[in-house]
Amino acid sequence: MPHPLSAGPILSGLTKNQALVLDTIVMAHKPIGAYEILGKLKPRGIKSPVQIYRAVNSLIQCGIVHKVESINAFVRCTHGHPHHGQTTILAICDGCGAVVEHHDDTVDRRLEAWARQEAFEVETVAIELKMRCARCSGLASLATTKTQV
Repeated sequence: MPHPLSAGPILSGLTKNQALVLDTIVMAHKPIGAYEILGKLKPRGIKSPVQIYRAVNSLIQCGIVHKVESINAFVRCTHGHPHHGQTTILAICDGCGAVVEHHDDTVDRRLEAWARQEAFEVETVAIELKMRCARCSGLASLATTKTQV
């Protein structure tokens, strides 16, 4: 499945290493760590973790990839457009590793207000929810019913 931005100028300007790393992250269908990416890309000429981290950092800066801080892994952005400055909320299934991405302007405003109230300046925000998806928790039929309503 191509990235939602696949037709855009961001992806057309990727370096070879960035494109290889992005493809590996997309094909994983779950969070994947830098050393696992390296293992998959060694046959394609990427030999060092530094190459992976440089590529991943660039992809994060472009808004194409998110870092899952709690497990030190990476997932592709599933949101349909760049969201620089927005808080990304990741729900991570403890069972299968599935990740669902969410953005909420209300959360952004409340976090900014709270930070100002406490005399802090927000630099980065990582909100990760450890959960169990409908399939892993046995609630798949409930999720299907909910989406049909």
